[in-house]
Amino acid sequence: METKKFYITTPIYYPSDKLHIGHTYCTVATDTLARYHRLQGEEVMFLTGTDEHGQKIETKAKEAGVSPKAFVDNIVEGPRGVKDLWKLMNISNDRFIRTTDDYHVQAIQRIFRKMYDKGDIYKGAYKGKYCTPCESFWTESQLKDGCCPDCGRPVVDAEEEAYFFRLSKYADRIRDLLENTDFLQPRSRVNEMVKNFLDPGLEDLCVSRTSFTWGIPVDFDSKHVVYVWVDALFNYLTALGYENDRYDDYKDGWWPGVNIVGKEIVRFHSIIWPAMLMSVGEPVPKHVFGHGWLLLDGGKMSKSKGNVVDPYILAEKFGVDALRFFLMRTFPFGSDGNFSNELLIQTINTDLANDLGNLVSRTTAMAGKYFGGQLPEGCGPTADEADLTAMLSQAMGAVGITLNFPEGDARKYDCELLIAAARLRESYAEAMDAFAPHNALAEIFKVIQRANKYIDETAPWALAKDMEQNGPRLAHVLYNLLEATRICGILLTPFMPDSCEKLFTQIGAEADVQTWDSASVWGALPETVTVSKGENLFPRIDMDKALEELEALEAEARRAALPAVEVEPQLTEQVDFDTFCKSDFRAVKVKACEAVKKSEKLLKFTLDDGTGTDRQILSGIAKYYKPEELVGKTLVAIVNLPPRKMMGQESCGMLISAVHTEHGEERLHLLMVDDAIPAGAKLC
Repeated sequence: METKKFYITTPIYYPSDKLHIGHTYCTVATDTLARYHRLQGEEVMFLTGTDEHGQKIETKAKEAGVSPKAFVDNIVEGPRGVKDLWKLMNISNDRFIRTTDDYHVQAIQRIFRKMYDKGDIYKGAYKGKYCTPCESFWTESQLKDGCCPDCGRPVVDAEEEAYFFRLSKYADRIRDLLENTDFLQPRSRVNEMVKNFLDPGLEDLCVSRTSFTWGIPVDFDSKHVVYVWVDALFNYLTALGYENDRYDDYKDGWWPGVNIVGKEIVRFHSIIWPAMLMSVGEPVPKHVFGHGWLLLDGGKMSKSKGNVVDPYILAEKFGVDALRFFLMRTFPFGSDGNFSNELLIQTINTDLANDLGNLVSRTTAMAGKYFGGQLPEGCGPTADEADLTAMLSQAMGAVGITLNFPEGDARKYDCELLIAAARLRESYAEAMDAFAPHNALAEIFKVIQRANKYIDETAPWALAKDMEQNGPRLAHVLYNLLEATRICGILLTPFMPDSCEKLFTQIGAEADVQTWDSASVWGALPETVTVSKGENLFPRIDMDKALEELEALEAEARRAALPAVEVEPQLTEQVDFDTFCKSDFRAVKVKACEAVKKSEKLLKFTLDDGTGTDRQILSGIAKYYKPEELVGKTLVAIVNLPPRKMMGQESCGMLISAVHTEHGEERLHLLMVDDAIPAGAKLC
């Protein structure tokens, strides 16, 4: 029988800065699903990568004084970069794509031309609202309180020649796909897409830009670069060899696959992406799953906002598997979740130290203490348990099984544990197939908690007081605990691969009883299994001490991240206080700002200085600011300098700035103050 193929992808991440715990959450979830399908015996292709073009990268590279390619190379390939992070987090991706890869560039140019030749891409002029951080165009009706509906930041008016994709042409087919199939999950996302985007009417989509150059050139119109939608979205196909000769996987039937994405890009993946696939005549994904955000203090984590959590620090402090487990256990995958270090530590202590760690530690310790580490023959499933196992295999999932044992008969506890473990794989698979890893873990921990309860019910320490009479019973109890632990360990492997390997070593489970098939077999563990009391898999964490250490590590990381800067040496000549007081510093509001003709350096400001008469100041800061960025800002000016002529125009005062050198290049920042300060307020 042909092995089933399963293709799964993360979004390709935008390397404008180091990745944070939100990116790690998505990638760990995708890795867990990929490992789950491998565990089932499927052939898996798992793709991740980086989306490296666009205006934001171009701007940040310029600020850093390097080329865009050097900038993204450092974040992707450099120390503690994207690839290092995924290696640290034990991500098992089979392929990594960068949109600067030659084969991808070649394929995108072919795809763009294919849609153009079909008539689905045409040239026009774009006029509308643009969010630079998100690199998104919006209509007026889509804005939220006048700002970008995704990130909440201000947008700017944009107008330029552009190519457009006929997205509106596919509106009916996209609606049918969303409303009448299970393509988009969770189902709650469907109503968002229909209500917010389809019902108001799909507009054709800008798919090229001329206002920046860092992108894939349109090969038949060199003024234009391909915009993000075509460039980034088609990575899922180009990485398989679509329209390029790097790989043959697309021809070998790996597409369609499953796209795992954050909810902020569901619109792109559930509307734009399938429409473009329809345009080129290719199948849409099997599923797009839009997971929720990790929130910090109630707000979305964002690199540009700076409110991010460093996964390196957490993984190095608490262990990779503990962090992977926490992310999958704590937050329902389709919903938002509130992240905190306290919650991370609490989860590790409760689930991993108290429940799983305690079960493994107590069981292996008792096997060593009472049987020298090797259980005797005959300790495996009894005839009654074998009959129960057979019944369960014939009617897996059946409920209402009645256990008729006399009062106080310990076999009742044995069978209850057996039933819980024997049913586990089915309920686990149901949750994983529904993209609900948190529910799959909940099912596992029901069995782990039942096993810990079983220890208290059977009291092995009491049985050990009379080994001659109770020895066989004690061995059977310990075997049951090891077998329940083995089954749970198999199903935990996609979440915590390294820790489960250690777990199997401690309970004596060889490779042949670590398989998906053996997870539904009670009694697969050999009776004479040899166990070893190894290291404590998950030691308890002192909450207060750990939080204090984390705070110190985070502070150190922030200091290390500060750029190397040079500042002007302070003047040694002293100025008396009366002389200083003669300088009149005032808050001024920028009413208008424009470039001075024939000058590369000067901007002309029209300012409200509180006197009722506009003040004009010229400032040589055109290299650092665009005029439209400054309108409405509250700045600081010294207003009692004598007027001076600059480029034939009068400048009455000076705006105050801070200047330093960073990476060998001069940086300038205008001093901006709270807009609540009125024009003309004196600074003293």
